[in-house]
Amino acid sequence: MNGEKNLNTLLKNMTPVLNDEEYVFVTLEGFYGDYSHLKPLCSFNEKEGLTLIIPKLEAELHGMASDGVFKYITLEVHSSLNAVGLTAAVSARLADNEISANVVAAFYHDHIFVQAEHADRAFMLLKELSVQSLPENQCSADNRS
Repeated sequence: MNGEKNLNTLLKNMTPVLNDEEYVFVTLEGFYGDYSHLKPLCSFNEKEGLTLIIPKLEAELHGMASDGVFKYITLEVHSSLNAVGLTAAVSARLADNEISANVVAAFYHDHIFVQAEHADRAFMLLKELSVQSLPENQCSADNRS
């Protein structure tokens, strides 16, 4: 059940997948009740309040304000929570192209939230990063098909 730790292996096998649904980050100050009706993808309890990542449509339905709309890219490689460098490599590639990366690491995969308007470009950049990490002979063989 242990995930991969080798950075080169992680990069060449990361297989990014762009999820189509739009999400927003919202916060609920001093909230300790049930929020399952908001269909959260993720939650994090900070001292300032509860942060939720919820579908954009749920936020609109409940009149909740947010600072932008995001899509997320899942890196399909099973990365270890102890792996070093994957977040840095992905974030650097996106930062070099002026795309912010909000990374959520779960047990099996990393999920990169990017502004919805940059999602397609971010997806292509991460696919390129993965291909660039393949051994030279595998890249040329794949390009011939």
